[in-house]
Amino acid sequence: MDYAVITQDLTRRFGDFTAVDRINLAIPTGQVCGFLGPNGAGKTTAMRMLCGILEPTSGSGQVLGYDIAAQSELLKQHIGYMSQKFSLYDDLTVYENLDFYAGVYSLSGAAKRRRIEEMIELAQLKDRKDQLVSTLSLGFKQRLALGCALVSHPKLVFLDEPTSGVSPASRRAFFNIIQDLAASGTTVIVTTHFMEEAERCHQIAFFFRGKLLASASPDELKKNSLDGTLLELIIPDPLRFIDDLLKMPFVKSCSVHGSSLHVLVKDESCLQPLAAHIGVEPKVITPTLEDVFVALAKGQEREVPV
Repeated sequence: MDYAVITQDLTRRFGDFTAVDRINLAIPTGQVCGFLGPNGAGKTTAMRMLCGILEPTSGSGQVLGYDIAAQSELLKQHIGYMSQKFSLYDDLTVYENLDFYAGVYSLSGAAKRRRIEEMIELAQLKDRKDQLVSTLSLGFKQRLALGCALVSHPKLVFLDEPTSGVSPASRRAFFNIIQDLAASGTTVIVTTHFMEEAERCHQIAFFFRGKLLASASPDELKKNSLDGTLLELIIPDPLRFIDDLLKMPFVKSCSVHGSSLHVLVKDESCLQPLAAHIGVEPKVITPTLEDVFVALAKGQEREVPV
């Protein structure tokens, strides 16, 4: 298999603080990889190292065959990057923004005009190409920023929380574009907080406190990451039962999901003792990505010495 990204014990420290701690990634070409985790987990720092923007403290990485430390300037010529704050010019039109970025990447003549039109089509902005960016909605600005990041034909594009602050409908439309990109052979790495976006990625890299807890497809993670059987308890005021449940020897973890509790137990033999103790019949359920992340994070917390 051809890999767009490979890292070996990639690490970044800021003084005494370790932002990214010995991560090992392998991302195949033409896939969408979601970096998932809470704020401060190390997602953006890892992405900045893979872009060649930030030099690793230790470890190594190859992106598109380039060494991220020794060949960072060469690497930057082959990637696209879209930051959390879109770098657009409000006093220019949609077309003029794309024209500016195409010029930055040394596109010219007919090739430049053709690529700009392709990006307008990709971003679904044909009816707005002469509109000032300052008058666009956040969702349209988001699509234009993606077009600007892609105008140079990058083989890999980095998207740092691109859907933060936009509507669910805009998020879905944006991810449709991302999936089309991957289908055409472009590798996409996207940081996100949204589980529904992560579900649409080929691969998910779970970050927590600078560590990479798991990296696999959504289905593989849900199938293999939980050591035990996941149960759902629909119960009034679920919060008040958590401490009691966690004292039971066969309960591994417990978390609130709306009006229900998700309880991870040793195996299905625990159903009857749990039902007898709590007075509610538990139901075996398939884990969600949120269940997986909660279990992985709690497992990591148990490993950290107090």
